Amino acid sequence: MRRRPGAPRTPSGRHAHHLPGARYVPVGARGALGVLPFAATVGWAAWHLLQLTVWRDHADPGMSVVWLVSFCLLWWLPVCWLERPATVTEAEQRSVDALRVTIQIPVYNEDPEALHACLRSVFAQSRRVQRVRVVDDGSVDTATGEPLLYDAERAYFLREADSLGIEATWDRTPNRGKRWAQMHVLAEDDADVFVTLDSDSVMDEHAVAEGLKPFADPRVKSVAGLVVPLNVRTNALTRLTTLLYVPFTRGLRSAQSVLGSVLINSGTLALYRADVVRGHAGVYERETFRGVPMQMNDDSMLTMYARLEGRTVHQPSAVCFTLVPDRPLHYLRQQLRWMRGTTVRHPWWLRHMPLRSLAFWMPVVEYAHLVLALLVPVAVLATPELREQAGSLLQYTLVLACAMNYLISLRLFAVRRTDETLRHQVMMFLLSPLAGLWRLLVLRPLYLYAVATCWQIGSWGTRARVEVRASPAA
Repeated sequence: MRRRPGAPRTPSGRHAHHLPGARYVPVGARGALGVLPFAATVGWAAWHLLQLTVWRDHADPGMSVVWLVSFCLLWWLPVCWLERPATVTEAEQRSVDALRVTIQIPVYNEDPEALHACLRSVFAQSRRVQRVRVVDDGSVDTATGEPLLYDAERAYFLREADSLGIEATWDRTPNRGKRWAQMHVLAEDDADVFVTLDSDSVMDEHAVAEGLKPFADPRVKSVAGLVVPLNVRTNALTRLTTLLYVPFTRGLRSAQSVLGSVLINSGTLALYRADVVRGHAGVYERETFRGVPMQMNDDSMLTMYARLEGRTVHQPSAVCFTLVPDRPLHYLRQQLRWMRGTTVRHPWWLRHMPLRSLAFWMPVVEYAHLVLALLVPVAVLATPELREQAGSLLQYTLVLACAMNYLISLRLFAVRRTDETLRHQVMMFLLSPLAGLWRLLVLRPLYLYAVATCWQIGSWGTRARVEVRASPAA
């Protein structure tokens, strides 16, 4: 990756490895050609399902409604292909360049290598920001019980910021949670745009420059970056997680962005009009649920604030790499935390979002999808005519599910990474049905458990200690 003029040189020693890069490549006509055989497969399976459940003599008419609703719930799959990164004219670029930008990085029990890579990516940005504010939320070395101070990382951070003329602060606060760490500095910061960046994440060198472009439209209040796993090659779990990210980061979120209504930015990398965040200081960090302080789903809360005031979009050309769990227990805890947080957020959307808005209907759609997943097998077993065709129904359903997973995973090819070969992308694509099986057998039961225990939301959830360490490629 080329180093921009004036950027700090890659340090020697243990931090000498390169930062990864990526660019978004709309698939366009080539993607349409790739969709055709899969669309044919979907059509074939859907045709046979309809023959069995709708057009067959004496078939249960209720099944026609079930299948119709099931297909409608996938509205986002074709819409996501309409997404294009925001671009600007010369005049708009000048207005974007004039924006004062602050990056805020909350730190809690982070791997020092990962934190150092995060800081390096901030200083390597092609669009230099005015201010970077790190807040250590009382990190502790669990092996000794002593404070984890990150002296080397702090020294590097302050030194590099000074050499580049970037205002920088590094504060350490008592442990109160991510929201308090953010608002410790953002409540009084006078920037025009706030960038929230997780400490285990690495930005592509153009992430800030690309992420700011949508703000040329004054209606836009927040911008979600495109998040991809950094440690994708660590083991089978991280590869699987990469596939599982696609429906949300390059599917549903992209479709929502086409409508100007992204509902959950990823806290990994998100940009906000600063007045939106400052306007909710004192409330945002004090959210409670059933009397318990809400420490998770900070990103969905900030996104909701932004959506209430204007458009919320996704900028797929603003790419950020993040460390994902490489051990099963850590992965399950993270998923459980996210699922509980989203469950708590649903009542907020239903209460505060207009009836005509996408945000209002998304919880309805999500629960309808969950009910249908349970209803269809029951309906088949309860209807004699369908029960006789259970084997054929299962066969066609599996073919349809496999084809849908491949259709979704075509979005893998929309991002080209400097640390990934085309061969690796193709191999990941071929394994797509495994992700669908994982969602069915592992994530769906976990989601039901999360809904039933959604009040357990009072901690960081995955950072009792350093959970994931940066690999040599980070």
